[in-house]
Amino acid sequence: MGEAYFYHLTQAPLEVTLRVLLGKSLQAGWRVAVRGRTEAVLDRLDEQLWLVPEDGFLPHGRAGGPHDADQPVLLTMGAAGNDPSCLVSVEGASVEAAEVGMMERVMVLFDGHDEAALQTAREQWKALTAAGVAAKYWSEASGRWEMKAESAAS
Repeated sequence: MGEAYFYHLTQAPLEVTLRVLLGKSLQAGWRVAVRGRTEAVLDRLDEQLWLVPEDGFLPHGRAGGPHDADQPVLLTMGAAGNDPSCLVSVEGASVEAAEVGMMERVMVLFDGHDEAALQTAREQWKALTAAGVAAKYWSEASGRWEMKAESAAS
């Protein structure tokens, strides 16, 4: 059974944190689904992931194309067609406890400056941990990522 990692973004923007986490996930050999709630946010992330920074290009695609199954990273608003072993939830996209059990890891990234995003993340934490999912809460408030809370699987 996988774990859910909650990332409270207060310093780096979503695009920067996502790029780092996707890079590490691909290095681990995982296929990744990035699940959002709106086309606008997925469009923005798609555009940002096409930029080639010093650390290199991140291969990815948008769901609904003919090659979804081949994508190492698939941006989607629903189920992923690339058989992911890691799911990243952005902008409060839903995550079910059963999904966590099928993944190596689920990551929930949320904006620490948005009260609605904070509330959604709290609700997700409560629902997943109540369902017996192991979860870790990470904060970058100090300027570097630190684990602030942990809930063991039951």
